[in-house]
Amino acid sequence: MKATNPFPELLRAFFQEWLAEQRSASIHTIKSYRDTWRMLLRFVAERNGGGVARITLADVSASEVRAFLTHAEHGRKGTIGTRNCRLAAIRSFFSFVADKDPEYIAQCAEVLTIPLKRKPTAAPCYLEPGEVEAILAQPDRSTIEGMRDHVLLSLLYNSGARIQEALDLCPGAIRFEAPYYVRLYGKGRKERICPLWPETVALMKKLLERQPRAPDERIFVNRYGEPLGASGVRFKLAAYVAAAAKTTPSLRLKHVTPHSFRHATAVHLVAAGVDITVIRSWLGHVSLDTTNHYAQANLETKRKALEQVGVPAEGNRPARWKRDADLLAWLDTL
Repeated sequence: MKATNPFPELLRAFFQEWLAEQRSASIHTIKSYRDTWRMLLRFVAERNGGGVARITLADVSASEVRAFLTHAEHGRKGTIGTRNCRLAAIRSFFSFVADKDPEYIAQCAEVLTIPLKRKPTAAPCYLEPGEVEAILAQPDRSTIEGMRDHVLLSLLYNSGARIQEALDLCPGAIRFEAPYYVRLYGKGRKERICPLWPETVALMKKLLERQPRAPDERIFVNRYGEPLGASGVRFKLAAYVAAAAKTTPSLRLKHVTPHSFRHATAVHLVAAGVDITVIRSWLGHVSLDTTNHYAQANLETKRKALEQVGVPAEGNRPARWKRDADLLAWLDTL
């Protein structure tokens, strides 16, 4: 006999059995999905006037999900990207429920048809080489924290790593002898190897001499020896950017985040003429379209391409499409 309210058991099975065990989702994915469901359950409970414990699966209807997404985007002033991430977490659960218990397949189908919201695609904010140098010059390397920050930012620029990939890094993932490289674990626990400059390896060695870490311990820690968090890095980076902007005014016009170093790595590799498929492997992109986005962002590369094309010679002869009156007349009828 089924439980009176199978919803709690289904949600527990989704996180413990399916997401963690069957899908082997990363801890970051699990935490993101957990936060979404916390917010959704509190939202539904408040609208229904009852407690979270009294919520049934029927209460989490497609209309409630749409209302929650509107609240997440407008009420909480979230971005469209965040709204879509919330929807992905909800969709994943209802896809699981549809396979687990076909009794709810009609409700699941309604939720699964809620579309992702399209958003404008802006060119990525990346840093010019001079701007990177200005920021890297800011940390006080005479202190352990300043040295740590300098090494971390240097690693981000050298490897193009995502911030969490860098923060999860342990000494055992670095090859300290030539050829130098670092082993990174990206989204979906995909492993990739990125080459390192000798200068980056030398900086890493100095940091580990001052603050030794075991091969399986995280390199970047705070003053208490606890792993450094992404929010802490963003806070320190903002201070470094503000200081660097005094000598490099162009930084005042940019919203610099740890991810900006990843963008800079990609754009500078494109400018250096590195094959786009190599850059995709370097950054750990699944789709080549994502990597092509950086090729489109680099203005200097576009300028060089334009110089190779050259200016068209002047002439009195009209363009071919203007000479073909019949073709123009036909197009006018469309």
